[in-house]
Amino acid sequence: MERESMEYDVVIVGAGPAGLSAAIRLKQLAASNGSELSVVILEKGSEVGAHILSGAVIDPIALNELIPDWKSKGAPLTAQVTDDKFFVLTEKSSYEIPHALMPPLMSNKGNYAISLGNLCRWLGVQAEALGVEIFPGFAATEVLYDESGRVKGVATGDMGVARNGEHKPSFQPGMELHGKYVLFGEGARGSLSKTLMQKFNLRDGVDPQKYGIGIKELWQIDSAKHRQGLVMHTQGWPLDNKTGGGSWMYHLEDGLVSIGFVVHLNYENPHLSPFDEFQRFKHHPLIKPYLEGGKRLSYGARAINEGGLQSVPRLVFPGGALIGCAAGFVNVPRIKGSHNAMKTGMLAAEAAFEALKNGRAGDELAAYPQAWEASWSHEDLRKVRNVKPGLKWGLWLGTLHGGFHMWLESLGIRLPWTMRHGKADHETLKPAAEMPKIAYPKPDGVFSFDKLSSVFVSNTNHEEDQPVHLKLKDPSIPIGYNLPVYDEPAQRYCPAGVYEVVRDDAGNNPRFQINAQNCVHCKTCDIKDPRQNIVWVPPEGGGGPNYPNM
Repeated sequence: MERESMEYDVVIVGAGPAGLSAAIRLKQLAASNGSELSVVILEKGSEVGAHILSGAVIDPIALNELIPDWKSKGAPLTAQVTDDKFFVLTEKSSYEIPHALMPPLMSNKGNYAISLGNLCRWLGVQAEALGVEIFPGFAATEVLYDESGRVKGVATGDMGVARNGEHKPSFQPGMELHGKYVLFGEGARGSLSKTLMQKFNLRDGVDPQKYGIGIKELWQIDSAKHRQGLVMHTQGWPLDNKTGGGSWMYHLEDGLVSIGFVVHLNYENPHLSPFDEFQRFKHHPLIKPYLEGGKRLSYGARAINEGGLQSVPRLVFPGGALIGCAAGFVNVPRIKGSHNAMKTGMLAAEAAFEALKNGRAGDELAAYPQAWEASWSHEDLRKVRNVKPGLKWGLWLGTLHGGFHMWLESLGIRLPWTMRHGKADHETLKPAAEMPKIAYPKPDGVFSFDKLSSVFVSNTNHEEDQPVHLKLKDPSIPIGYNLPVYDEPAQRYCPAGVYEVVRDDAGNNPRFQINAQNCVHCKTCDIKDPRQNIVWVPPEGGGGPNYPNM
């Protein structure tokens, strides 16, 4: 069936901070130049913000540039950081690192603890007021190219396809959206961004992208224990010295607390479960008292780019560009990426507007990477580029190295070397037989929970009779290779119970089961599978989590 097509000046994939900022900036520039510009955003979530998950403490530097009067326009930034604490944990104790010893780069003064999903909802309203068209519930599933190989647009997925591939009575073919330029702001490990990096060799000459998995819960806590603006981070227990990661607890407004845990996906032990590490972390004597008498409201998980400056790919290709976490602009030690996502979206928009104003279309927006390299966003990543690679020496030595590096940069001493990352995350697992098993305590249903009850409060929903959106390149690998070598780690690295090894009543004849309806779109499987055998693609538009206030 032939697809309908629509023509735009700029097509944007993803209504996250980068895509929305790009759209707003394009419309602002068009208005200030007295010109018309058609801009559309495709968003796979059921609404803007439905798939957005972040800690989040935001540096408002980019928002100040994009919408200087955001306060009077009601932007949802109300919990300004008032207290900034950092602890090192052992199993039973905690040790606070005095703030005066922390590098100034790590300070959260002037930042806000927010729901990034709600900020995106607000940015969506601002974008639509400027004339941006936003299509939520439509997943971009294919990049379109013209006869010369330039990107000319994207196609949305077909709707109403049964699991066996047949068309249901509700079938509707996808649509093509053509643009003179296409900006990809899909977030970390975007499915279309992956294909673009391969087609145009965008990763040539750069380090592998590194990732973490961030697992988050939103709690309503006892008002007597709530301190709006309190920001807490920890390192150490329950992770061992060789496993990178840490926690956050942010006190938002109205008694709400964002609590979460990050595990770097270059971990070695295939028995490790990031989800269960988070659940037992909440029982720590420093953390548990805050949650006593409270109630968990929501849950979610998302992959985080951690490669930093040396992992940023080439940003442009004929007809389009990568923006935000599709390229990877997270500042790992600051645990922040939204400000850089917004800024790169704005810079790409400015380059696209100038090109369109000069009658260009479909070429490379070379002005965008040039502008980024001259921006504060590039400097933000340059100053911390050696922190993540130093963690290869272990948590304690790596943290000391990172702190020393950031102190020197804060004092204006520019270090001339850049450390490399080495292996990709899927290459770091060691055989299960060589690594210690981990005995995780059973959840108590009060502070700790199981995966399925957690998925329930993520409001995840997929049309069950649709093609499975988690593809196996070789269906024999999970049982034939991953199970004997790594005890099939997908059972544990997935935070949503998507992957199971099911056996018969006698415990024999294992088979690999994919519960795709549980998927919260974190993309960890696409990243960590040791044979890169699992490929995540978007399900039918609108499917997935529906995160409130995340």
